[in-house]
Amino acid sequence: MASTVWKGHLTFGLVSFPVKLYSAARSESISFNQLHKHDGSRIKQVLFCQAEDKPIPRTEIVKGYEYEKDHYVVVEDEEIKKVAPQTAKVMEILEFVRGANVDPIYLETSYYLAPEEAGEKPYALLFEALKKAGYVGVARVAMHNREHIVILRPGENGVLMHTMYFEHEIRKVDEFRTDLSLVKEKELALAQSLIEALAADFEPEKYKDNYRENLLRLIETKKEGKEVVATPEPKQVKVVDILEALRASLANVKKPAASATAIDAAQAEGTKRRKARG
Repeated sequence: MASTVWKGHLTFGLVSFPVKLYSAARSESISFNQLHKHDGSRIKQVLFCQAEDKPIPRTEIVKGYEYEKDHYVVVEDEEIKKVAPQTAKVMEILEFVRGANVDPIYLETSYYLAPEEAGEKPYALLFEALKKAGYVGVARVAMHNREHIVILRPGENGVLMHTMYFEHEIRKVDEFRTDLSLVKEKELALAQSLIEALAADFEPEKYKDNYRENLLRLIETKKEGKEVVATPEPKQVKVVDILEALRASLANVKKPAASATAIDAAQAEGTKRRKARG
């Protein structure tokens, strides 16, 4: 299992038990080093002091907060530890809310919340209770030099924790809105049929990072001294009549490992559902 990123006690009401956090996912990308174009040697970044006009070692660097232009207050690591809130060691559940009421836009980073040996029974009780009730916990915890509001929700095998953006961190964009008056009933019916025809179970293993795989192939090609071939550009079809485009999409719909019979059945099921809804 991955290394622990936080350890402490989870509390709700008068119940308290020891838990630990592990990162649930990590972003993977191809990283490149910076080289000198003329000789291919590795470039080293130098920390430079503007006032003394010379490079300095990392041991001479401290944290500074700019409270006004070119004026800083120096803050030591030990001082930061002194003012850390109690939530640095205790994760307190503040309330329980319906999971369906949590907009995913607030969710930031995912973690596995696992029990320490002494906390296995209350952990299992909380996990099962959340599953049965359809609620998620809203808790407060401090880690990584900041305090977080987090969501605790039951996953398939245990409790998952998601750090949340605060309300003031969510960008409000006035232009982000939808004009539903543009939607016509025939177009909506066809769009729903297309959705039904393409409906499938969520299987994340089906989806691949094509850009990363292309980069790896490019690197291998360069190592072998071969010519790099550009990826074919997708054909862009200009939509003139959205109704005809939807009909053509339904006629040519393709699904991985899906037979024509299965597609026809999905379309028929979609029609059946719409008729049942009136």
